[in-house]
Amino acid sequence: MHLAEFNIGILKYDWDDPRVADFADNLDRVFALAERSPGYVWQMGEDEMDAAQLEPGGVLGGNPRTASTLSVWESLTALEHFVWRTVHKRFYDRRAEWYDPADQPTRLVMWWVDADHRPTIAEAAARLAKLTRDGDTDDAFGWDYARRRWAKDGTDVSRGDGPKTVDAGS
Repeated sequence: MHLAEFNIGILKYDWDDPRVADFADNLDRVFALAERSPGYVWQMGEDEMDAAQLEPGGVLGGNPRTASTLSVWESLTALEHFVWRTVHKRFYDRRAEWYDPADQPTRLVMWWVDADHRPTIAEAAARLAKLTRDGDTDDAFGWDYARRRWAKDGTDVSRGDGPKTVDAGS
């Protein structure tokens, strides 16, 4: 099993606003670092993500200030390393400059996928909605739940082990 993650936020300002420039100007740098990171598997391409974000009436709302990422990692440990121990963390720590924390109750969701599966935007949006509606479950969860759940039952999350079966329809 691999770990899928989807995060989404609505920027406070338009993409071309100078107050967002440091964020926007470093996306390629951060994405390139992710691709070189141990345990990285896949990320939805920029064109496909942009189209999904801007689709009027689409599952992401069609807001031109949307910023989101959908990726797959070999393990929770690999994703944690990228998020918390690389230059990504410097940008994460500045998120209040660019995002309004009140725009959504949940901004990140993770779930286990088969190693050869590449999630869709519709799947990611459904998992985020499930997490928002039901809280953490084995089918849609956040950082703390992942650490508690799979470490507690003896599963080694550093190897990408997750539940042996996943209800992909959730």
